[in-house]
Amino acid sequence: MFFFKKKPKDISLNPFYKEGNIFVVYFKCDKCGEYFRSHLRIGYDFINDYDNPSTPYKIDKVYVGSRCPNKIHLQASFTAGYKVKFVNLDGGKFVTKEEYESVAKRGG
Repeated sequence: MFFFKKKPKDISLNPFYKEGNIFVVYFKCDKCGEYFRSHLRIGYDFINDYDNPSTPYKIDKVYVGSRCPNKIHLQASFTAGYKVKFVNLDGGKFVTKEEYESVAKRGG
């Protein structure tokens, strides 16, 4: 009986993994394939968006890896309860936590 089998996570709609007061996101560079893990802290990395009362929090971060000079731009907006309303990643592609960990085990 597999009534309660967990659905696979749709990372295109919500790529963030919540761990306490931290959101973790995994992605890789479009150009060189370098993998990234970013820890975003509530109250520090989240920006208050006073112009948008329906999405009062946002993230606007730029990442540069060690393999190439490609800039990866992460933008997201959240409700007051920290639910994702919009997410965009330029220069990279979201990956799952499992994919990131399998690459990390291989040393890549």
